[in-house]
Parts: sequence; structure tokens; C-alpha cells
Amino acid sequence: MPRPSGFAYEAHATGTVRITHRDRPATTLQGDRAARFLTEVTTASDPQLVMARWTGNYKRGNERTARDHPRNRR
Repeated sequence: MPRPSGFAYEAHATGTVRITHRDRPATTLQGDRAARFLTEVTTASDPQLVMARWTGNYKRGNERTARDHPRNRR
């Protein structure tokens, strides 16, 4: 499985954190969620994976199952 890449974040003085993916806005966090994200991303061994998880932009492992479902076959 390829590792996530292309994520970046900006922490603003107002307490807001903006996460981008390939220079496009992915999500904005505020308040307690922003503080928890900053704690996690600064202590993580792979910040890209943390940002992918917080934005919901990561592989869940069920892609092959969904591809093989009769509804998705062509």
C-alpha cells in the first residue's frame, strides 16, 4: 500500500489549523480538535499518515472488496 504524501498544515494564531493536500484545502480544524491534531502530528513518526487520517483521505483496505462487488462490475 503506498504511503500518503502531499499533505501540509498551517497552524494559525487564532487556534485554527488548515490541512491541505497538494495545495488544495482538505479540512480546517478549530478549538480542541486542532489542539489534539497538533499534539498528534508533532509526536508522530509519520506526519503524512496522521494528516491523511484526520482528513479521511486514506485507504481503508476494502477497495478490492468494493471493486469485486457485482454492483460495481462492468
